[in-house]
Amino acid sequence: MGTRDEVVEIESLERSLLSESVTGGEETETDDEPILYTASFGEMEENFVKYKTAQWVLYSLVLILALGIGLFMLLYIPVRRYILRRDIRSRKLYLTPNSIVYEVIRPVPIPCFGVLKKEKHVLLPSIVDVVIEQGYLQSLFGVSSLRIENVGVRRPPSDDVQILGIANPSAFRKAVLTRLSNMRTEVFSRRVSTIEDTPNLRIHSPAASLSPPRSLKHDAIPHSGDLALLQKLEEVGSSVKRVQTLIEEQHSQTSETAD
Repeated sequence: MGTRDEVVEIESLERSLLSESVTGGEETETDDEPILYTASFGEMEENFVKYKTAQWVLYSLVLILALGIGLFMLLYIPVRRYILRRDIRSRKLYLTPNSIVYEVIRPVPIPCFGVLKKEKHVLLPSIVDVVIEQGYLQSLFGVSSLRIENVGVRRPPSDDVQILGIANPSAFRKAVLTRLSNMRTEVFSRRVSTIEDTPNLRIHSPAASLSPPRSLKHDAIPHSGDLALLQKLEEVGSSVKRVQTLIEEQHSQTSETAD
């Protein structure tokens, strides 16, 4: 009976603290970009808190056997659960036409000292892939994490954005990949249109109609070396004609003597 009473007291303490903090902790969005898709975390609140609590208990038991600090960690569990609930209730993850925005307001380890605000913007052109991960302990509680891989060969995996506790991560992943494919098709169509419009601009431009092409300019103004070559060709042609006339005259003279 004592354990049930303690659990009821912990849950009532959490709800009272959350009801006091949620009234003044909400903020409105001021972004001008339209939101294409919004991820939800409310459905996974209980599983998320249970998973994090079980993880905290395991760490505290190990530290009890090692250093004895785990006893204080076990006493800290009600505060830890309160922080986790405020954390997941304040999370916002949504997709815009150009980026992924992740916002969270997390209390500090001692909640009376304030909160930590975090806002992360990931540009869509810098995203390589969106990976859904689930470990053994996460599978027991039905929790999965979403990892956004960024462009960069030398960048460690710790720089990737990793979010835990999304209600339907596969739907969010599908929305991001669909938006990326649409962006790539738009860029490809723009390149094709610019390539198709380039010769039309050359044809219809007034400067192109007034100015002669480069080939005509070069033909109209030949180089000095080309002039010398043309003169030599003319001399060779005239000499060939002379030789032909001499051969014809000799041929006519031989025909007359034969007669």
